[in-house]
Amino acid sequence: MAARPKLHYPNGRGRMESVRWVLAAAGVEFDEEFLETKEQLHKLQDGNHLLFQQVPMVEIDGMKLVQTRSILHYIADKHNLFGKNLKERTLIDMYVEGTLDLLELLIMHPFLKPDDQQKEVVNMAQKAIIRYFPVFEKILRGHGQNFLVGNQLSLADVILLQTILALEEKIPNILSAFPFLQEYTVKLSNIPTIKRFLEPGSKKKPPPDEIYVRTVYNIFRP
Repeated sequence: MAARPKLHYPNGRGRMESVRWVLAAAGVEFDEEFLETKEQLHKLQDGNHLLFQQVPMVEIDGMKLVQTRSILHYIADKHNLFGKNLKERTLIDMYVEGTLDLLELLIMHPFLKPDDQQKEVVNMAQKAIIRYFPVFEKILRGHGQNFLVGNQLSLADVILLQTILALEEKIPNILSAFPFLQEYTVKLSNIPTIKRFLEPGSKKKPPPDEIYVRTVYNIFRP
């Protein structure tokens, strides 16, 4: 039996959370080795485990994968979440790239100064409502299917759902003007593998807190 993927990252969301989401959506069990100290990071770096000296890093299928998008592509392709042909893969990639731009704002939000955090929530809401959500609302309304591409679950759906739910933690009514996205979010959240990941006790990480922020600073600050 192949070894379970092992994820190397601090014990929090960050850029690894998307990887957790995709593995969970695919029904793949995984292990985690949490980075808690700068010394652990240096050990990975000195052991030539990190191609560009950075995490996230995922050990999978005898490889040590780095760079978040590359990790996501590999897992999605392996588990039939990356489309059936070149056209579908390209659409999925476009949708993922756009959504990750929005998700990056959420990833960086806990590290802002307190006075800037509420301003950034307003900025994120505006970008989501004006730039990103109308795109996906139009796609869903236009083809009348349950998923963004090919009427089957893909990486694009998983990353969009992750982003929507993370935004709803900060702005509960953010989907109020998007009925198709509201229905879509409910349907995706009830897919059995995703539903399990959303339940208490799963490996889904909670919103970042001061402990997570302090740990990240201690590990990565020069």
